[in-house]
Amino acid sequence: MSTTSTRPATATGGTTALLFALLAACIAFQLNASMLSPALVTMGEELHTDQAAIGLSQTWFFTTAALFSLFLPRLSDIVGRKRILVIMLVLTAVGSVVAALAPNIGWLFAGRIIQGISGPTVPMCLIMLRSAVTDQRRYGTMMGLILAVNGGVAGVDSFLGGYLAENFGFRSIFWFMVVLAVLAAAAVWWKTDETKPRAGTTMDWRGVVFIVIAVGALLTALNEGAALVGAYSTSTLVLALVLLVVAIAAFAAFWATEKRTSEPMVEIAHLRQRSTWAPLLTTILTMTGIFAVINGIVPAYVQAAAPGFGVGPTETALLILTPYALLGWIFGPVSGRLAPVLGYTRVLRIGMIGSVVALLAILFLGMDNLPLMVAGTALLGIMYAGTANIMLNGLGVVLSPPGNPGFLPGMNAGAFNLGAGLSFLVLPAVLVGTASLGASASYTAVIVTGLVITLAALAASLLIPKPVDAEVTA
Repeated sequence: MSTTSTRPATATGGTTALLFALLAACIAFQLNASMLSPALVTMGEELHTDQAAIGLSQTWFFTTAALFSLFLPRLSDIVGRKRILVIMLVLTAVGSVVAALAPNIGWLFAGRIIQGISGPTVPMCLIMLRSAVTDQRRYGTMMGLILAVNGGVAGVDSFLGGYLAENFGFRSIFWFMVVLAVLAAAAVWWKTDETKPRAGTTMDWRGVVFIVIAVGALLTALNEGAALVGAYSTSTLVLALVLLVVAIAAFAAFWATEKRTSEPMVEIAHLRQRSTWAPLLTTILTMTGIFAVINGIVPAYVQAAAPGFGVGPTETALLILTPYALLGWIFGPVSGRLAPVLGYTRVLRIGMIGSVVALLAILFLGMDNLPLMVAGTALLGIMYAGTANIMLNGLGVVLSPPGNPGFLPGMNAGAFNLGAGLSFLVLPAVLVGTASLGASASYTAVIVTGLVITLAALAASLLIPKPVDAEVTA
């Protein structure tokens, strides 16, 4: 194994300049993920298509982002992390140009798929940060700041997206993305050092093909399954089952390939270790239990006239989503700073327990009281977005095998996407399946389901080993 650095660490202007460059890259990615949310209706009107097609363009972006996350961190270890990150940002800008000029929904699809190459931006930035910052406390704080941005740019991203769409059309959002991606690429090029910890290693492209097919088929099957929640269709069910079989077969082929290859993408021994499967399992369960609650179920309940509070969409965003994102953004650096001192797994469990308390508050206090619902979701912003989510991302980096540092962050990024897909499959299915009990009982059943899954995630977190090398000893 070799490590290549084109300049001494101080040549880039120090860790402040490094942090600025990596933050710029993460913000450029985050805007691709969240800035379009308030502009989806405008996009449909300007492209003369329905919301289902527009929603599918979003699905394809997140799916391709998950697939690129599986192998680009590993490839960057071989050919250079800075090089790959710059290429990712430049292609993100290209995809934004395609989407901005899109004359129809097909070209919008093409642009969003190209933008999906930005998927592993955050894990890549964390890997680069860890290789450059040796002080564990300083790394923890900077990690928390980067990951807090990944949770939403303090709510400004959604507000700005809505403002641009309303006043200048949806295309202005993509042009804004172009400018930011180009500036981020320039910052990364000038202010970061090149590292190649696996220089000379051969990329296992056969393994890449199998794992991409497996995860892609599984994510698409989940999307088809989510469609069944709203309207049953035999053809959709058959397609989902076929995709599930393809996913299983492709993963089996991936496993067999990795056992035979001399330089595998993932060593089978690593997959069997608790330091690999325990954080991945915790990530999937946590996302499944919480993601759709805060991003779908609670906003829908608050806007419902009965049994909710009849609040409008804009007010819902200001009362529920903005405080959630803002508090996560504020507390991210705090939890990151505490992680090396108190322990990553301990801070994770504090966040998990706090998330359980927040869900209990929503369930028993917030369903009949809007201020208490706001308080419950605000607590979820602190404990999930600002603590548990930060630690789950961070553990993917600090628990990754020394000989393959890009492996676990990439797999963990896929686990986040898989958990999000499961969340929007399982929780809405519970909502529809319990509709005969009445709206109030139905929403209660969904929150209880999310709570049970989050408790399972808390139990799984107890299996995650301590990342001793990333923590400060007394």
